[in-house]
Amino acid sequence: MRRQALLGLTLALAAASGSRTARAAEIETGLAVPWPGAPGATETVVLTASPAEPRATNALPRLGVMADAGLPDGANASLVYRPLRWLRVHGGGGYNMVSEGIRAGVTVVPFDMGPSATLETGHYFDGNANGVVQRFAGQSFSSPLLQRVGYDYTNFHLGLDFGYRRVTFFVHGGMSYVRAQVHNLDSVVSSQASAASDGNGTTSVSIKQDPTVQAWFPSAKLGLIVYF
Repeated sequence: MRRQALLGLTLALAAASGSRTARAAEIETGLAVPWPGAPGATETVVLTASPAEPRATNALPRLGVMADAGLPDGANASLVYRPLRWLRVHGGGGYNMVSEGIRAGVTVVPFDMGPSATLETGHYFDGNANGVVQRFAGQSFSSPLLQRVGYDYTNFHLGLDFGYRRVTFFVHGGMSYVRAQVHNLDSVVSSQASAASDGNGTTSVSIKQDPTVQAWFPSAKLGLIVYF
């Protein structure tokens, strides 16, 4: 009888010791912590890993480069900045086969792609256009009026833009306002007046200020934008 009681007491102590050892292991690993005021009681702590924040995969690239060609723009290369999905601004330089120029503009695309509206303004510096005329005319030609050709222009265009995330191709058209000064007109008029007099008299023509020519005409261009 004593042996059975002693054996039962030994088993109980072993069980209690094992329970405390398991509880201590749980406390050390953070799986369970003692509950204040309740001996032997534990509170189970469930550890869950917080999900990583999703990357902004839908963010559009803001910077890009643009190349386009048309009239009166000539051929242009520009930097593009897109602060909003539906808005982009650009600025750069171009060449119209006579001289170099600069241009800046803004484009609104209300639906990210599709219909668009563009407002641009640019300037081409004075250049000698006689060589271009000779190239297309196929004959020797020279005029003082073409020795200094430059102009300011403003585009009011509507168009279609295809693609918007990485690559955009566009076709724009509308009306353009062009303003230019005519240089060396006095020498041309004087020479024509002298030729008309046939040497019977002396004709003198003086133009104190270069006249300004302004015109509105239809315009269009094609272009490509690549964002990076």
